[in-house]
Amino acid sequence: MSVLEHPAELLRRLIQFDTTNPPGREAACVGYIDDLLTAAGFETTLLARDPARPNLIARLAGEGSAPPLLFYGHVDVVSTAGQVWQHPPFEGRLVDGFVWGRGALDMKGGVAMLLTAFLRARAEGLRPAGDVVLAILSDEEANGEYGARFLVEDHAGLFDGIRYAIGEFGGFSMPVGGRTFYPIQVAEKQSCWLRATIRGPGGHGALPMQGGAMASLGRALRALDRRSLPVRVTPVARQMIEAVAGALRPPSSWILRALLNPRRADSALALMGERGRMFSSLLRNTVNATIVRGGEKINVIPSEIFLDMDGRLLPGCTPDDLIAELRPIVGPDVALNAAGEPGVVRHASGSASPDMGMFELLAGILRDEDPTGIPVPYLMAGATDGRFFARLGIQTYGFLPMRLPEGMNFSRLVHAADERIPVRAVEFGARAVLEALRRFGRAR
Repeated sequence: MSVLEHPAELLRRLIQFDTTNPPGREAACVGYIDDLLTAAGFETTLLARDPARPNLIARLAGEGSAPPLLFYGHVDVVSTAGQVWQHPPFEGRLVDGFVWGRGALDMKGGVAMLLTAFLRARAEGLRPAGDVVLAILSDEEANGEYGARFLVEDHAGLFDGIRYAIGEFGGFSMPVGGRTFYPIQVAEKQSCWLRATIRGPGGHGALPMQGGAMASLGRALRALDRRSLPVRVTPVARQMIEAVAGALRPPSSWILRALLNPRRADSALALMGERGRMFSSLLRNTVNATIVRGGEKINVIPSEIFLDMDGRLLPGCTPDDLIAELRPIVGPDVALNAAGEPGVVRHASGSASPDMGMFELLAGILRDEDPTGIPVPYLMAGATDGRFFARLGIQTYGFLPMRLPEGMNFSRLVHAADERIPVRAVEFGARAVLEALRRFGRAR
């Protein structure tokens, strides 16, 4: 069965490669993609910091009347450990019109769309306005050391002249207030990992201890669970909320616009129910406690505990902003970035102000595919390989369009058990990406 005609079949094959990261082991999956491209007549380049974790580069020659355009996607996936699935996560089963498996959404489904569009362009003899560079990447689900970061730091010349890229996430259908919106990602939050230190008196486990490091840890975790960080309205979030509100009728439009007022935002989010969770992450820095280290023996009360936290910063914010917001919540017993303390473990910054120059082109494609849909700019709550390409001045658009069935919660399935994507959504995305390749650099 031709992958050009049935991109869902390509996705099924990609899912069957277990590329769980760590350790990754992306070589076999990348090799399969390499075989498809070389069979279609493309010259490919494999670049790797570790031979088991290669990256692939291919180029579709254009007319030279426009700058190159970058397509990129990763083939590594997160673990399925501890999850209970209805269907095995690495078999790529087709059931009830869905392809099931780890990576169906993040992001082997997107790779199938990009690769199908790339191969279709070659098969049709399409010559785009500018070259199209395809990058198949490893290691996005960790820190990009073997993938995008490696290419940007060691092979930046491959991306000379590129201003815009298409990658994850965005273009999925999102029903709100009886209308269908298509968020196109134009910005993403920054990852900021923190390590706090909590100290207190230690001693023998047989003796009563109150007010020690463990008690301080408990108070801090309880406070993090009960309190949110302050609302901050960034330009992209404002554009998205105003666009959605402008298409709705009261009271939905009133509730949306209330999000733009920091004093009313939390009340509005509560009224939005489940949908409010997504909007909440776009309006504030966030932090989640993820790892606790402390104590070595069961009969010894620890005097020092380390608490690791996964923080996500809004565009334009800094680690110092996050720490300043956290201090009044966790209290004085928790040391955050004090002299001699671990503090910021890692901070991956991104662009604070997106280049919107390609937004209308992509929005027009979605309007043509779904005349009732409304494209809106989108700030992603997570981080992607786009943060590395931003170092080269490349603006990524999350544009892997999916028209999803009513009731399917996209965000709830990413990285979760029973991850799946409708076959029609893969086909929808492949058509839209190919149309972006056709239209880029050409006046309409």
